[in-house]
Amino acid sequence: MKIQRRQLLTWGGGIALGWAIGKGVQAQRSGSFSDLAISKESVDVASDRPPLLRFVSVADTGTGAQGQYAVAAAMTKHYQESPYELVVLAGDNIYNDGEIEKIQAVFEEPYAPLLQQGVPFYACLGNHDIRTDNGVPQTQYPLFNMGGQRYYTWQQDPVQFFALDTNHNANWEEQLPWLDKQLGESQAPWKIVFGHHQIYSSAHYGVNDKLIKLLTPLFKKHGVQLYINGHEHVYERTYPIDGTTYLICGAGAGVRDVGQSQWTAHSASQLSFAAYEVYGDRIVIQAIGTDSQVFDRGAIAIG
Repeated sequence: MKIQRRQLLTWGGGIALGWAIGKGVQAQRSGSFSDLAISKESVDVASDRPPLLRFVSVADTGTGAQGQYAVAAAMTKHYQESPYELVVLAGDNIYNDGEIEKIQAVFEEPYAPLLQQGVPFYACLGNHDIRTDNGVPQTQYPLFNMGGQRYYTWQQDPVQFFALDTNHNANWEEQLPWLDKQLGESQAPWKIVFGHHQIYSSAHYGVNDKLIKLLTPLFKKHGVQLYINGHEHVYERTYPIDGTTYLICGAGAGVRDVGQSQWTAHSASQLSFAAYEVYGDRIVIQAIGTDSQVFDRGAIAIG
């Protein structure tokens, strides 16, 4: 695949749904969310057709400790049972300070079975990753497929993926116009954006007002169906908010507590990764724990 400046190529999208909402608990943010356009209609997750694309996502992985290896083993088992084409790696790839010299212990060894099968990983930078040389060594690391860039896009089958730099020192003056242009030019039926930091969350960091202001208008304008992130060491899937589902998959090596909010379809404090099956009219999402059991299942309908 030919890599261009700040650009690869894929297709993106979704409008995630599912079941399993408990009592809505207000997230860690003042004010009311009563004006949010939250869609709770169910979407059938069943399909008698083969998917057009399979992929998984995981984040906050790079510890090299037991939790990471347990999740990596479950990812390998899932691949053996349902081979997938790629892994979205949503930041904090190397703890604690993004030291590239740790790459073998925190990436190459845990995911060796997948790498040996040629499964590509597509990464973005987390807050821990930029502590060493502002993350530049990771952008240049070939197996992260970042092409030397902090944000990029690539197209694969019916999905276009857009990787973002959501860190405190991100160059939004350049990145936002780039994202607006790339989303506007995309002909993909599915548009999926991923970055490290949360936007809607019922866990430790809560709602991210800055990213709501910066990103959600573009998501709504261009019909982005799915945003994937880490940073919160939990699993949380929202109902669609103004047409976009928000999926936190940050329990790739450790966990924290998580609650529920009015937008929460399912949340869990459980070591896990997320698996996706992309069809012409839906994306089926599964949350899979270290026991290889599915503990959440939902679907995103195409708009």
